[in-house]
Amino acid sequence: MANIKSTIELTVELDENRVPEKLNWTAQDGGINNEEAKAMLLSVWDHKTQETLRIDLWTKDMPVDEMKVFFHQTLVAMSDTFHKATQDEKMTATMKDFCDYFAEKLELKK
Repeated sequence: MANIKSTIELTVELDENRVPEKLNWTAQDGGINNEEAKAMLLSVWDHKTQETLRIDLWTKDMPVDEMKVFFHQTLVAMSDTFHKATQDEKMTATMKDFCDYFAEKLELKK
């Protein structure tokens, strides 16, 4: 049986100072084709060095209020992923409490 491969493509357009102006992404298996994004956070685990490698990008026109919501939603999603990966109920609850605190302090909950 052949291995199935899936490709996720990221395209970053930079200005003359190498600041992102446009971000686009494609994930055809997910039905995404060259969609525009204003921000992205990518983390990759390097098992050889036992460290996380990251690419954090946002366009210069990404509004700060949207960045705050983006971070909150990312933290909530990371809590869900942590639970799925570890089944650690206690730490997941602690992470969710922090997400609620984060949203409250930034006045994201209306």
